[in-house]
Amino acid sequence: MKKLFILMLLLPLSSHAWVLPGVGDYKFESIADQVYVMHGPLQEPSKQNQGFMNNPGIIVSKNGVILIDPGGTYQVGKQVLSEIKKITAKPVLAVFNSHIHGDHWLGNQAVKEQYPKALIYAHPNMIAQAKTKVGSDWINIMQRLTEGASKGTRVVAPDKPVQQGDEIVVDGQRFKVHSSGPAHTDTDVMVEHVNSKTLFMGDNSFNKRMGRFDSSSSMHGGIKVLNYAKTLDIKTFVPGHGQSGDFDAAARQFLEYLSTLQQIVKQGYERDLEDYEIKAVAEKQLHAFKDWAGFEERIGKHVFKMYLEIQATEL
Repeated sequence: MKKLFILMLLLPLSSHAWVLPGVGDYKFESIADQVYVMHGPLQEPSKQNQGFMNNPGIIVSKNGVILIDPGGTYQVGKQVLSEIKKITAKPVLAVFNSHIHGDHWLGNQAVKEQYPKALIYAHPNMIAQAKTKVGSDWINIMQRLTEGASKGTRVVAPDKPVQQGDEIVVDGQRFKVHSSGPAHTDTDVMVEHVNSKTLFMGDNSFNKRMGRFDSSSSMHGGIKVLNYAKTLDIKTFVPGHGQSGDFDAAARQFLEYLSTLQQIVKQGYERDLEDYEIKAVAEKQLHAFKDWAGFEERIGKHVFKMYLEIQATEL
């Protein structure tokens, strides 16, 4: 009887969060009135985290839910929807995808399966790329990184293009799109929920994690977009990875990282140093970021990417 009583006590607790053994417990947290974020793990997609690593966000409106970045696999998308149902039984009316990296949008499949009328908004470049080999490549990447845990995930591309300055109203909730050119990728949109003064930044900002900058990205553009974001009338900033908060808490450190890296690489380039020599300098001067997830893996790649961008401006 005593064991049964203990089990009954534990069951309600486990029902309030999605438990990833060895990783953590995840649920939607309120960051503003009727606005919630589920802050994901900071590690790379893996079998252990089942491909979940981003920050899905939701706005609960009168008749439904607007979802930002539903996660990186079909299975994760289903879990995200399950966590939404713990907050409200209302249907998902619309989805925003912040950019082309699959850890943010491959959960579209689960949304469309349960809510086929839901509209999915994204940058025109993302819509185009998702329908090509880029989209299928992300399926394969997640399959490999999760060691098969994402099996069955397929591409469900966004269907509604949005661009800089677009204003969209969904069930009385106002959204404004911010997209100022290549930054983290050439498919980025930041989604402002005007009603709550919340900005969903996608991977234009990271908090306690280092992200990738691929061939379509611009690190100079990343600095520009973060400087732009801090001028907006926003109360809460939601990075693509890491904790939300005001600009100082959620975005300023990554801006400082990029700006400092830019200065270090520029100085090294002007002294005719090679990128590996500049990396050694950067590791020392950016020591404050050494505990950010992915720092050791990314710092050399970041130096090389910044080096190429600075070199291109000199040619």
